[in-house]
Amino acid sequence: MLMIGYLSMLAVGLTIGLIGAGGAILTVPIMVYLFDIPALLATSYSLFIVGTSSVFGLTRYHRERLIDYKTATVFAVPSIVGTYVTRRGLLPLIPDKISIGNLAVIDKDQIILTVFALVMLAASVSMIKSHAPHPRQSGSVSDRLLLASLGFLVGSVAGFIGAGGGFLIIPALVVVVGMPMAVAVGTSLLIVAANSLIGFIGDVLAAVTLEWFFLMKVTGVALIGIIFGVNVSKRVEPSRLKKGFGWFILANGCYILIRQILATGAASGG
Repeated sequence: MLMIGYLSMLAVGLTIGLIGAGGAILTVPIMVYLFDIPALLATSYSLFIVGTSSVFGLTRYHRERLIDYKTATVFAVPSIVGTYVTRRGLLPLIPDKISIGNLAVIDKDQIILTVFALVMLAASVSMIKSHAPHPRQSGSVSDRLLLASLGFLVGSVAGFIGAGGGFLIIPALVVVVGMPMAVAVGTSLLIVAANSLIGFIGDVLAAVTLEWFFLMKVTGVALIGIIFGVNVSKRVEPSRLKKGFGWFILANGCYILIRQILATGAASGG
């Protein structure tokens, strides 16, 4: 099972390198189901792995001038705030176990995985659906406020589930800003890197217990994948890959959601 886990982490890096999103959607389930790590800790590991991998993936996009730094700043600053506030403020407030009347008792890990599965389903639709850019002027105050609001929302969701949010950021940049897909991917990687690493720093400051040796190993494997993915992405049509990955995410989201529903039912029956 460990070997499958490490091979899966290679796929995480490959995914980030190819399409600039979706790495965290794979990372948390891999941590939970293949490495047997509690969901909350898995979100911490995911933030570091995805953040570090995204930094490595940025090099090609920066070199080819495919990053809109101005838009990234407007989106990233409130997004980072949302991520940090969620990790440091909201998650610690969730009790370890919650009773739903006489129906069921669910624990924090089940809540995180259920929300994660729902976000996976939303992300799959985002990836399957084609987003054609609509060129527009995005320099007005109202556009910047909309972008900043979306940034805070994406950051909050990403912080809760331990994701960078690339699967939400790319559609927002393409649809709201009218950004070409290649620039949206590069800009998204910058925002994801900032989001994830700031969220992880929040966990470190909160004294979350981490197995650093394990974290370095899986991150190293993911980095190998992203280097390969970035090189392959130059020769592959990203929209086709994105759509296929979307269907894969849809199937996995359904699996995790059904598994959590059955686990809740079993616990209430017991």
